[in-house]
Amino acid sequence: MFGLFGKKQTEEVSTSSLYEKIGGEAAVNAAVDLFYKKVLVDARISEFFDTVDMEAQHTKQKAFLTMVFGGPNSYTGKDMREAHKHMSLTEEHFTAVAENLVATLKELGVAEEDINSIVEIALSVKDDVLNK
Repeated sequence: MFGLFGKKQTEEVSTSSLYEKIGGEAAVNAAVDLFYKKVLVDARISEFFDTVDMEAQHTKQKAFLTMVFGGPNSYTGKDMREAHKHMSLTEEHFTAVAENLVATLKELGVAEEDINSIVEIALSVKDDVLNK
């Protein structure tokens, strides 16, 4: 049986997608909601969201994370480079987002190995986000 962020204690876990391992839609929804609560009070990056429709942002982020974690693909947004090219993001901004993401996942009880996998995914798009 899966908890919200728990693992199924069988051999199936190793063949499950990251999306399934962390608890599917409910887990992604909880993570995105908590993540943006953290981001919006982080002085390093909150200004980037001053004019953003946060309801739409939550919806896009949930669809994006569902896709990259191996869940059903309903993401129709821009790729990472296109979505961030106008923002002049720096290493500090990327670090702030990553720190908030990791803090969110830890707070929700995501297993360390799954957090590491999620960090690897984030790092794989770093150059695109920073427009390098």
